[in-house]
Amino acid sequence: MATLGKRLFDRMPRDASKIGKGYARPMINVVMDRRDWAILLALALIWGAAFFFIKVAVTHVAPLTYVWLRLTIAALTLAAWMRWRGETLDLPLAVWGAITVLAILNNVAPFLMFGWAQQHIASGLASILNATTPIWGVVVAHIATSDERITPAKLAGVVIGFVGVATMIGPDLLTSGGSFLPQLACIIASLSYALAGVWARRFKPMKIAPLQVATAQLLVGALVMTPLSLTVGQPWIGGAPSAPAFGAIVVLALVSSAFAYVLYFKLIDSAGATNASLVTLLVPPVAILLGALFLGEMLTVVQLAGLGFIALGLAVIDGRLFVAVRRRALA
Repeated sequence: MATLGKRLFDRMPRDASKIGKGYARPMINVVMDRRDWAILLALALIWGAAFFFIKVAVTHVAPLTYVWLRLTIAALTLAAWMRWRGETLDLPLAVWGAITVLAILNNVAPFLMFGWAQQHIASGLASILNATTPIWGVVVAHIATSDERITPAKLAGVVIGFVGVATMIGPDLLTSGGSFLPQLACIIASLSYALAGVWARRFKPMKIAPLQVATAQLLVGALVMTPLSLTVGQPWIGGAPSAPAFGAIVVLALVSSAFAYVLYFKLIDSAGATNASLVTLLVPPVAILLGALFLGEMLTVVQLAGLGFIALGLAVIDGRLFVAVRRRALA
């Protein structure tokens, strides 16, 4: 991370609401309005269900093939949508390098890692580990930007969040459990998402619309995955995907990728990357519920305890919960 350099990340003005003495300023750059919260909740439902559909897809299809199909269908869909609206990408050549980095960080790497991991662990557990994205976001922002420094409150939240991660994966690490590597893959994927969220901030000053960013990153992601899937994955060997698997991939492509990324970049554009990353805290309840109802998945008490620590860490990082409690106490 340190080699990326702070100048690679564009600065964002701080618009955080002021809070009383005794509490650190929250990491949020913009106070979200009702529209932003509506988008955040919609994304939580979409991406919570995505972990269920990923589990269905990778149960029958290799991760390389699943990711290739997901990105290709999503990219073609958004490209067709832009053409129907009479819009074009028409991006400067210099921008495509940044788009490629975003595609790898936000699509290719995390999709592959979560796809592989969910061949071995429950979808609900994967969603809990995905909730570490905002925690990683604090670390990434401190290292790679000049306007998002770690405060004592943020540091405390990061430590609490990592305690949650250690609570979940620690027993497998100590006992050489079979789920350690899949859980580690989920954590690395979450770090990749955090990097992508900060990296995506650069497109707003460039006056690039969210739909353009979403379409461009999916197109590049599909182009990256095509030779990788055809040469390494060789999807024709396993035959055509089963109906449930293909249906899950289509839903992931159209809803969880094409539609959701338009919403996601709109949220980053209006409320900032750190606000947008809070969606990962709302995703696990949806994923856990669907996994329990339709996949027969059951999480252990230790895993749920880990979720509790991660949620507490995010609450400390965000700061608004403590501000609300303090204001209520003073009222």
